Amino acid sequence: MNSFSLKPNMLLGVSSAATEIDGGALNHTWNDWHEKGRIRGGDPAVAAGHWDNWKDDVLLMHRLGVQTYRLGIEWARVEPEEGVFDKDAIAHIKEELMLLIALGIKPMVTLHHFSDPMWFAEKGGWERYDNVRCFLIYVERVVREIGHLVSEYITINEPNVYAANGYALGFWPPGKKKAAAAANVMSNLAAAHIKAYRLIHDVRRQLGFRNSRVSFANHLRVFEPKNRVNPVDLSAAVRAERRFQTLLTEAMITGEFHRPLRNNGRDRKGTYCDFHAVSYYTRSTVAGFGESARDGSCKNDLGWEIFPEGILRVCHGLIKLRAMPIYIIANGTCDQNDSFRSRYIYEHLKQIAESKLPIKRYYYSNFLDGFSWQDGNCARFGLVQTDGDTGRRTVKRSGEFYAKIIEHGGVTDALYEQYVAGQEYHF
Repeated sequence: MNSFSLKPNMLLGVSSAATEIDGGALNHTWNDWHEKGRIRGGDPAVAAGHWDNWKDDVLLMHRLGVQTYRLGIEWARVEPEEGVFDKDAIAHIKEELMLLIALGIKPMVTLHHFSDPMWFAEKGGWERYDNVRCFLIYVERVVREIGHLVSEYITINEPNVYAANGYALGFWPPGKKKAAAAANVMSNLAAAHIKAYRLIHDVRRQLGFRNSRVSFANHLRVFEPKNRVNPVDLSAAVRAERRFQTLLTEAMITGEFHRPLRNNGRDRKGTYCDFHAVSYYTRSTVAGFGESARDGSCKNDLGWEIFPEGILRVCHGLIKLRAMPIYIIANGTCDQNDSFRSRYIYEHLKQIAESKLPIKRYYYSNFLDGFSWQDGNCARFGLVQTDGDTGRRTVKRSGEFYAKIIEHGGVTDALYEQYVAGQEYHF
């Protein structure tokens, strides 16, 4: 059967990063990266223009039936200079949050999503443990301002991706290619998360709230050897997984650090998240020191393998580490022509619906087409198309399908035939 029903009380939402959609000539690392000519088409200062069109965007979410929204805050907008906070920007964020709440859309706030203020980067950024205090000052100010409106927070988005792309592989800012630097940055990001986790709970308790739920966005992949009987590939896959995600996952959730990560914050072992927040997109096939999509596999327009069953495999690993609710806070695909996105959403949600895992939320990423990091405007992940010249929003067919899933609490055979049947992936 093609039909399925969502888990009882499961919420479906959408996710966006501030840098991906807001726009604005802000003094942050991605605008600087653009000025250096390091982005393939597209300008983060333009993005999707959400900052100026937020009311219409929120109303569009409401019309689509979106139940929860993961909203990102741009640190450089809130604190454009060290110690100087923009009251108008904070008021703007509050206004958006209040409209979301008034429309019945539950907000979740992400405090750091790949982008740093230039003043922070010029101080050494995340390579210096002393700079963690700068992040905590920003976190405390934001939570004191919006803590009465928001109970759920993501401290840091996908710290492994941020560290790997910016400090080991070099194609994100600051463009370094040193494994030791990436490990150091991961260590400091883990310390920042643990301290921010405690801080958010403390601040909201001071405000009179005891319902805080805090986590970090954990980017997880399935790692498999290219040759499953080759001991070299088997060993390489284990090392790649451990290096990319296992060590950092353990450090940020439990406070237990293993080399090459270091417990720079001298944090005690414990539990430093209230739910598992999972970003899942793909599987990596490993041979020696290289990773790629498996030969003959289904792929999206960026060449990432589409592997729906992997979403459960990574979640099973987390439950073994700590048993707690799971939110899929980012899952989506680059599909320039919207020709297979409905199938992608269907297959991932069907995996979730038919599992016994305690998955309570699913956020499609992204709501809007916009700026997509080093790919600029060339990678379209959105349920809603944005016109680069006029800013006009057009709901894609996949967006219509997602709204129908929310409305029906799952997928009927009729919806499958209307939106999914006939869609094919690339190979």
